[in-house]
Amino acid sequence: MFILTAIICSVIFILRFSACEEQIVDVRKTLVWGPGLKPDDIVLPARYFFIHAVDTNGKKFESRTYLKFQVHINGNSPHGKCRYNLNQIDRADGSTIVRYTIADWCDNLEINVLYNNSHVAQSPYLMRNKVYSERCYCPQELNLWLLNNDCAAFTEDKQISWDLHSFKRVNFSAIRANLLKRYNAPESISLCHYVVKNQQIWRTCYGKYTGFKMFMDATLSALARVVLLPDMEFYLNLGDWPLSKKGGQQRTSGPYPIFSWCGSDDTYDITLPTYDITESTIENMGRVMLDMLSVQKDEYSWEDKEEKAFFRGRDSRRERLDLIDLARKYPDAINASITNFFFFRNEEHKYGPKVPHISFMDFFKYKYQLNIDGAVAAYRLPYLLAGGSLVFKQDSHYYEHFYSKLVPYKHFVPIKRDLSDVIEKIEWARANDLRVKEIVANARAFVEENLLPQHIYCYHIVLFKEWSSRLVSPIEVLQGMEKVNSTYTCSCKEKMPRDEL
Repeated sequence: MFILTAIICSVIFILRFSACEEQIVDVRKTLVWGPGLKPDDIVLPARYFFIHAVDTNGKKFESRTYLKFQVHINGNSPHGKCRYNLNQIDRADGSTIVRYTIADWCDNLEINVLYNNSHVAQSPYLMRNKVYSERCYCPQELNLWLLNNDCAAFTEDKQISWDLHSFKRVNFSAIRANLLKRYNAPESISLCHYVVKNQQIWRTCYGKYTGFKMFMDATLSALARVVLLPDMEFYLNLGDWPLSKKGGQQRTSGPYPIFSWCGSDDTYDITLPTYDITESTIENMGRVMLDMLSVQKDEYSWEDKEEKAFFRGRDSRRERLDLIDLARKYPDAINASITNFFFFRNEEHKYGPKVPHISFMDFFKYKYQLNIDGAVAAYRLPYLLAGGSLVFKQDSHYYEHFYSKLVPYKHFVPIKRDLSDVIEKIEWARANDLRVKEIVANARAFVEENLLPQHIYCYHIVLFKEWSSRLVSPIEVLQGMEKVNSTYTCSCKEKMPRDEL
């Protein structure tokens, strides 16, 4: 009888506790913010916003809550009710990402955010203007777009300033022939000359392997749908390695301006957000499965993660093979394998066998992630910073557009180029779990402030605006250039881009 009574009391306590947990949420104090609450001004491939649960004492929830917020959209469209697709991403820290896409356009759109049938924060959020799909042609005037999209922080971005400081005035009419002569190496170098004029995009590509032009084609086309681009021209490096080397010939001729997806300490290349993070932005909630929002989904609780450092990747750098040696020597500290042998095929017998690829989300079964350079910078770093594990980043002279903002021991833990301190750093992490969790939280906050879709769009437009102001020769579509065809599902403008050159 005593046991039965104890069980009944325990059940009652659990039910009461659960009920209290639901009642703790204060719907008015709970925070709701993000660009997706202004879809009439901020047009992105997928609109998104955040919800962070706050209790009646004004304290944010900080762990798994399993809270269920209801979000739905009302409004009118050409087909009746607004057609939209929406999903939620639980980040396991008391917050949720809500993202959605709309078809065509919606009028009188309102976003409802509810908890237990009560409106949260300032819900419902009402739009005064018609809301258009990102696939519609609705470009805003550039400065207005920058204002609406909250791009002020990027107007003083130190990487943009540094990259452009050597190019105060650029006269392509004077340097174009020598630039092409300098980089005319079809077997080893591929680049494209882009011209944007009157909101139309043109290009000529050089080299044997030019398939990656599709990424810049898609980037410029997507941007042209939402903002009036400045007339400009630039040369884009389609390869991995930065091209505009410091020293040598360029001591006398001056550096040639080349846009690249990766920069380095010994080059003048102007860094763009990588094709990888840009494609994941443009295809958000589309054909790309991994992006800077979806990677934040709660898959594994911190307590359930293995206290090991994890790595999977191809053999694109010697240190990746050295890591295999370390993993074999310290299997209780490192789980590392090579997924494909290409650069060091003759050593596969030593460092293999190669293993199958696994889902990127399964990386985060492990508390620690090793970011080791590939051919250049490893373009996975943004996703690792967002994923909820501690990042050990290898010292490198390669960088992406955001590296200059990262702070060691605040956003990541640095490791030496030769990996000689990896085991020491793993032991430090194991002994300082609270500090590690703080760094992981800081990394995710960094992502939220610098690497989400809104920021990728901002960076491109701020860079293009500043770049265009430095061009002193006329912007002309040259003979033989190919027009990049852009597609639109609808238009909110009376005039479409002009065909004249």
